[in-house]
Amino acid sequence: MSDHDARRAFDSAGAFLRGHFVYTSGRHGADYLEKFRILEDPRATTELAGMIAERFRSLKPELVAGPTTGGIILAFDVARQLGVDAVYVERGEPGGRVLRRGFEIAPDTRVLVVDDVVTTGGSLLETQACIAEAGGVVIGIGVLADRTAGRVATDVPFYACLTADFPSYPPDACPLCASGVPVAAPRGSSKAKLPSALRGGH
Repeated sequence: MSDHDARRAFDSAGAFLRGHFVYTSGRHGADYLEKFRILEDPRATTELAGMIAERFRSLKPELVAGPTTGGIILAFDVARQLGVDAVYVERGEPGGRVLRRGFEIAPDTRVLVVDDVVTTGGSLLETQACIAEAGGVVIGIGVLADRTAGRVATDVPFYACLTADFPSYPPDACPLCASGVPVAAPRGSSKAKLPSALRGGH
């Protein structure tokens, strides 16, 4: 698959939404990429995971790690296609990412990090930090989509099946808020990810 094929897969799945959204990072924007429209399609997921696996195969990853939740499905499929194991990195308390459920990373293991959609790169940095603390070595990062148009900074090889430019804004500088456009919950979400100060009246 090429970047064009990846774009077509996202389009045909109805993954591109327009409106007023609050991203996981807390920033606001008019565009939303509903990753689960892709992840609910086994064929599309397998093809996109294959793009990531082939891009990093020559670096000889020994383990694939993905942050919860969307990273679980992707890490499993990329690992399956590379013939290695997968681990899943969860949110810790009060913050950061941790390994739970008996997952361990042997010292100096070559780890490929994968995730679904990149908005700020925060979860990738947290996942890298968790792996480094466990003794692993991150050798690359692969994602389904990068909505920063390549602006996310990494210190290892980075690859996105799809690159898109989704401008985002802090809540106090959001033009959609200023125009009174209500925040929408993406299709399939149980609720919009609203900061507590905005719930009930945005």
